[in-house]
Amino acid sequence: MTSTPILITGGTGTLGRQVTPLLHAAGHHLRILTRSGRPAGDGVEYVTGDLLKNEGVQAAVAGVHTIVHLAGGQKGDDEATRNLVRAATGAGVQHLVYISVIGADKVPLSWLRTKLDSERIIAESGIPWTTLRAAQFHELTLKAVRAMAKLPIVPIPGGLRMQPVDSRDVAARIAELTLGQPAGRVADLAGPAVYGMGDLIRSYLQATGKRRLFMPIRMPGKAGRSYRAGDNLTLSGADLGKHTWEEFLAQQVASAR
Repeated sequence: MTSTPILITGGTGTLGRQVTPLLHAAGHHLRILTRSGRPAGDGVEYVTGDLLKNEGVQAAVAGVHTIVHLAGGQKGDDEATRNLVRAATGAGVQHLVYISVIGADKVPLSWLRTKLDSERIIAESGIPWTTLRAAQFHELTLKAVRAMAKLPIVPIPGGLRMQPVDSRDVAARIAELTLGQPAGRVADLAGPAVYGMGDLIRSYLQATGKRRLFMPIRMPGKAGRSYRAGDNLTLSGADLGKHTWEEFLAQQVASAR
């Protein structure tokens, strides 16, 4: 196992929990920045800190060659990234790998703007970098579909299409990029198929044996126009994951029984 640790932010999240064992299996010592302390074990150490509050970041980056920046939320990602980059620059980090979102430069939503700003902060930092934009994970897609399916009449946003990707495929690609050389902005990673939102909801209802009435709605404003235009998609030039929505959904439904 290599002595120089790789720092992972967001290491306890959906993606981080899958990236960590892949990098560990490749023989790397790992350091995870987390807001709550945990005991070290199996080649993984935990450093308590908070990127947004800029607490514990200096200690987290000390002696690190590579950072895998997976932490994210609905707000403040740009400020958190700025704090991380500032500390990483002072620590002499040689590779910063970042996970972003397809459409960050097109869809006019505030949380996506923080993703785009984070990309720019990293690209302008002077640290060699790699950024991967991915589609929405199956897990987040399922969460949204479940919430909508609880309604007695399910609203179906007209023109909204999605190309959800399996987090396992994203984790494998992030691990590959981390172990490689800095590559800048790489090809987007999306799922193998494009679905209308209505198709995703119908597949969930069918898999769970539920019935609902549907009501078409129009997404308002600039964001609605952007989604109808497919700005959240990469229909050509993207890498495609191997695991389908149908496979993921079947696994989730079976495990819930």
